[in-house]
Amino acid sequence: MPEMSFPFGPATQAEIYGGGADDLPIDPDEWESRAKAVLEPGPFDYIAGGAGGESTMRANREAFARWRLRPAMLAGNQQRDLHVNVLGTSPPAPFLLAPVGVLSAARPDGDLDVARAAAGAGVPWVVSTAASTPMETIAQTMGGAPRWYQLYWVNDREVVASLVHRAEAAGYAAIVLTLDTLQLGWRVRDLSNRYLPFILGEGIGQFTSDPVFRSRLSVSPEDDPQNAGTAMVGMFSNLGLRWDDLAWLRERTRLPLLAKGVLRADDARRVLDAGFEGIIVSNHGGRQVDGAVAALDALVEVRDALGEDAVVLMDSGIRRGADVIKALALGANAVLLGRPYVYGLAVAGQTGVERVIRNLMAEIDLTLALIGAHDVKALDRSWITLRP
Repeated sequence: MPEMSFPFGPATQAEIYGGGADDLPIDPDEWESRAKAVLEPGPFDYIAGGAGGESTMRANREAFARWRLRPAMLAGNQQRDLHVNVLGTSPPAPFLLAPVGVLSAARPDGDLDVARAAAGAGVPWVVSTAASTPMETIAQTMGGAPRWYQLYWVNDREVVASLVHRAEAAGYAAIVLTLDTLQLGWRVRDLSNRYLPFILGEGIGQFTSDPVFRSRLSVSPEDDPQNAGTAMVGMFSNLGLRWDDLAWLRERTRLPLLAKGVLRADDARRVLDAGFEGIIVSNHGGRQVDGAVAALDALVEVRDALGEDAVVLMDSGIRRGADVIKALALGANAVLLGRPYVYGLAVAGQTGVERVIRNLMAEIDLTLALIGAHDVKALDRSWITLRP
C-alpha cells in the first residue's frame, strides 16, 4: 500500500492551489451533491436521509451554528498539536471515522476502500456490524492501523458473543455498543424508495461470515443471500434490552467498551456504572428519532454531569474543521466523522475518502491556528460562546 502524507493546513492549501486540474470537491456540501449525481436514489437516500421529517438532522447543524468561536490574536502558535489519545488509540487528528453500514451502497468494495484510506492516514475506523465485508478481511487490509468494532446487540446472544470474540481475535482495540438502534427508525426516504439493503443481501457480511449465525440458517448464505438477509433483519430488533444486560457484555471481553447513542446525563452515568470506559454522544446522525435533541447540545449536558476525566466522544453533524474545534471546546475528547467520508467514497472511491480526511485535517489545523490555540487537547469553553 503506498504511503500517504497529510501535511498541516498551510501546506495542504499550497498543494490545492498548485494542483491545477484536480476537480475533486473541497466543500462538504459539494461532495454530497456529487454523490447524489452518481448514486441511484435508493442508495443515496439511505446514506443521506434521516428519521421522519429529518428535523434532528437539521438540529445537529443548527447547534453548531449557535456556538461561535472566540479567536485570540498573536498567540505565537506557529507549531500546533492535533494529536489526541482515546483509550490507548492515538489518531493524528482529533477524529475517527464513524461506523457506517452498507458502504457497498456507495461503492461495491466500499469497506476495503475505506479500510485502505483510514490505514494510510492513521485515522482509526470504527467498523460497522452492518458492513458488507467480514471484519477479519477488513482487519487484514488495515494491517496494524488502529480500528474499533461497532456492535449491534441483536436478539441472539450467542451471535453477539461470537461477533465480540471475533473482533478481539482480529485486533480491534475497542468495542462500541450502539444503544439507539435496537429497531430501525421511521426513515421516510427509505420507506418511499422501498429500499432496505439487508433483505437484498447487502450489509450482512459480518453475519454471513459468522459460524453461529450460519448455524441458524437452513440454507447457506451463498445459496440464498436474501434468506440470510431476512434472517439478519429478523434478528435485529431487540427492544427488550435493559441496563442490567450490559454486565453480560462486560464479562465477555477485555477490550474497552464504549456506548454510542447517549443523549442524557442519567444514561451516561448508567453506562459508566456498568463498567464501560467511554461514552459517544450521538443521535445516529438524525437517523433514528425525529425531533431529538442535537448531539452537540447533549454533549454539554453529558460532559457537565460526568466531569472532565470521563472519556466522552461525539458525532452527528460534524462537517467542517470548525465543527470539530467547537465540539472539543465543549468537552469532547474526539469526534466521529460520518456521512462526509461516505460521500467521498461514492464520488471517488479510496481517493475520495483520502481527500475528505486530508481536507478535514487541514481545516482543523488552520482553524486551530487562526483562533490562536496551540493544542486541541487544551481547548475548553473559554474558546467558545453562544450566539446572542
